[in-house]
Amino acid sequence: MARIELWNGDICDLEVDAIVTAANPSLWMATGVAGAIKRAGGDEIEFAAVRQGPVELGSAIVTGAGRLAARAVIHAVSLDRDRRTSGPTIEAAVRSAMARARELEATGIAFPALGTGVGGFPLEEAARITVRAVRDELTRSPSLQDVIFALRGAAAYRAFQVALTESAAEPEPAGARAAMSTTPSAPGSGS
Repeated sequence: MARIELWNGDICDLEVDAIVTAANPSLWMATGVAGAIKRAGGDEIEFAAVRQGPVELGSAIVTGAGRLAARAVIHAVSLDRDRRTSGPTIEAAVRSAMARARELEATGIAFPALGTGVGGFPLEEAARITVRAVRDELTRSPSLQDVIFALRGAAAYRAFQVALTESAAEPEPAGARAAMSTTPSAPGSGS
């Protein structure tokens, strides 16, 4: 059974198979979570991403993780060229990131709150969209054991906590096997 967890901290610190970052179609990693990943993991992450671009909005590509504890970075194209986004784009990017995680046979993946920083998308709505898409995609992701929403600050943590609570009250998608934990965990502890 896959665990869905919340963690208030830096996604760069997590020891999971893959971390997700918001990206734009050109895949440059200048700002937000992507910029933090590049600073922590090295320029080679951005170079490997840009070589695969440009890519379509809502898609995702994979690169190595440089000096990060993670094995791979999944660049989820959730921002347009003007760094704006929408609900359908966030959902498509989350689903694409989950598809790349399946290809990697990842057992653990960490997501930030896609589109809510430089994208300016409402945090509560992004949390609902992301949680719903992840829960649905888990039915097709047998290798995933841990999904961590790596959030920065109390507002993001609360928004995802509410979204997880609301989603737990909804009927489970056919074949769903997720357990929920809203206890903050230490980086890389997997629990």
